[in-house]
Amino acid sequence: MRLLRPVVAIMLAAASMTSHAHNFHMGIADISYNQRTGSTEIVHTYTAHDLATLLTNLYGRQFDLGRVDSEAPLRRYVEKQFTVADINGKRLPLQWVGVKVDADSVVIFQEIPATRLAKGSRIHNALLIDFLPSQKNTVNLQTDGTIKTLFFDQDSIDQIAP
Repeated sequence: MRLLRPVVAIMLAAASMTSHAHNFHMGIADISYNQRTGSTEIVHTYTAHDLATLLTNLYGRQFDLGRVDSEAPLRRYVEKQFTVADINGKRLPLQWVGVKVDADSVVIFQEIPATRLAKGSRIHNALLIDFLPSQKNTVNLQTDGTIKTLFFDQDSIDQIAP
């Protein structure tokens, strides 16, 4: 019985650690037209742990997304996995505005200068979907005053703006 107690204690400790991990992987992006600047603004929010784990997996080293040297690899990944094309299929130039990181989330800011997305624009959102099979991304799109919601997962990483 004496030997069983430490084993049970270790098992309980391990079980409690796994309860802190999350099983639902999701991200959200808001895309809206700013009439004041004439630009389309994109704000992504993703789980910090998921992005740090992805970058660690891609680059083979630990990432602290709060450090300045982590922004460039994050930017490369985001610019590869999230794109917007016009109705003719021409990729629009997304500009990186910056990133804000806290313990739980990463907020990424991008914009498409002097552009209002038109109906029929194509949004490609594979952020974290390539790494986490259960990842679900939501995009709230507001270009004409109404908000349209698009859902992205492994079966649909490309959507046409309604």
